[in-house]
Amino acid sequence: MNGTGRALLRLFSVQGVWNYERMLGVGVGYAAEPLLEDLKAKDPVRHSEAVVRSAEFFNCNPNLAGLAVGATVRAEYDSAPGPQIARLRTALCSPLGALGDQLFWAGLLPALVGAALVVVVLGGGLWGIIGFLVAYNIVHVWTASWSLRTGLAAGMGVGAAIGSSWVPRSIPRVGLAAGFAVGLAAPIVANWYLDPFGRLSVVAVLLVAALGVVSGRLFGPRMTGGRFALVAVLLTLVCRLILR
Repeated sequence: MNGTGRALLRLFSVQGVWNYERMLGVGVGYAAEPLLEDLKAKDPVRHSEAVVRSAEFFNCNPNLAGLAVGATVRAEYDSAPGPQIARLRTALCSPLGALGDQLFWAGLLPALVGAALVVVVLGGGLWGIIGFLVAYNIVHVWTASWSLRTGLAAGMGVGAAIGSSWVPRSIPRVGLAAGFAVGLAAPIVANWYLDPFGRLSVVAVLLVAALGVVSGRLFGPRMTGGRFALVAVLLTLVCRLILR
């Protein structure tokens, strides 16, 4: 099956055409298209149906979308009935969404943000932020590659492959790491952040709180805790530079 490399690259833009009607569906179809090219010569009619099917409604955590892309493409080559593939896509939405959100948004991202905050406060400066970006993207790329390969190998049996994989086992461990990192960062950052303001420390706290309210109003669900943490880090660095 050709096109695996192109499909992997396209997975990183799977949210580029997100919309309320199909959610990630068009992005998933775009990622699947290179993998379906060999099907065109084998069965042109099936290929046309598969392309349309791959771009229908789908939603999950984007970091694990490769599992759905790979599994449905394998099912197309295995000549699984179209309605069965559609049911597989529907069945994968909730588990891939829940597992990915717990693993990345509630686990890995807070853990790395907490670690980056500690490094910045203890004198690491921009190296803390650079380290955060490098570490997160290494995990992101590796997970995308693993997801696509696992989905292609498992096909209709992708549910069992997910259940026996490292993903469910990693969630409790990453959650503990996130709790430790954020718990460690909170008092360290609070002490460092408030110190240069003196009597204005209360004002500084209110400014950060106001930033949270404003960003929430402007960006809604897109302003996740991790993104706001990065904005808060940037704000503290600017304030420190101004008050020196």
